[in-house]
Amino acid sequence: MQNQSSVTEFIILGLSQNPKIEKILFVVFLLVYMATVGGNMIIVVTIIYSPALLSSPMYFFLAFLSFLDACVSSTVTPKMVVDFLHEKKTISFGCCMTQLFSVHFFSGAEMIVLAAMAYDRYVAICKPLHYSSILTRRLCSILVAISWAGGFLHAIVQVIFTLQLPLCGPNVIDHYMCDLFPLLKLACTDTHIFVLLVFANSGAICIIIFSLLLVSYGVILFSLRAHSSEGRRKALSTCGAHVTVVVLFLVPCILIYARDTSAFSYEKDTLIFVNVLTPLLNPMVYTFRNKEMINAIRKMWKRLIVIFVRY
Repeated sequence: MQNQSSVTEFIILGLSQNPKIEKILFVVFLLVYMATVGGNMIIVVTIIYSPALLSSPMYFFLAFLSFLDACVSSTVTPKMVVDFLHEKKTISFGCCMTQLFSVHFFSGAEMIVLAAMAYDRYVAICKPLHYSSILTRRLCSILVAISWAGGFLHAIVQVIFTLQLPLCGPNVIDHYMCDLFPLLKLACTDTHIFVLLVFANSGAICIIIFSLLLVSYGVILFSLRAHSSEGRRKALSTCGAHVTVVVLFLVPCILIYARDTSAFSYEKDTLIFVNVLTPLLNPMVYTFRNKEMINAIRKMWKRLIVIFVRY
């Protein structure tokens, strides 16, 4: 392993070097972060305290997805918001590796959960009579465990790649966070092999999972021909929400990681969308047209108000 002692901290350029713009960004991203964590945790708490929802595999996975979204946002946004208040933005080498690991850990787990949710929709629509016997609580728990394990494996491999980089001088990251390609640009060696490894561990995985999800929804759409118009409408509504989340999450990931180091000039903007805006949009996508979730949220708030009034 290469010696990393020559670089103990990194200077982060962030989204802007204009103090006035940074003050505006501070307010905007602070509000976005509060809405993201609040919205996702409302979904988690609502599902946990609604037995009818928690017993459904779809809502079981949705609660886990919302928790992951809150975690993804929390690994990036708080540091970025605090940096808006400082002229010089720095992060230690250890904190940089921790942020890199955390982002890819939660994002990797989220990719697998999205695949599990697509399988749930496939079974519900294509094999409705066997739904409860196939999507058992045990299988759902196993899929969640696989997502944790897959996210950990994905993230630890990324960190191992990064620790092999000989960083012997430059320490300015043209980014708002620690990520693979910005760090590759600081390496004092040829990075073509590292780029291939990043593609194999990130880009290729995103492409494969996205392709599998497209195929699964192609099968679902084909099977919907035998359903009634009402059945098709309900199925398309639930599937549409999931497809929207998949596109919002995986397409930007493909644009970022399935490329070489110099082919994409909007990396910061795209990662902002993945790490900050997508976690905010997910609860909106899943709740706005979902009557069950809206009713469950109303019931939970009524219970909380009653408890608050009593005490």
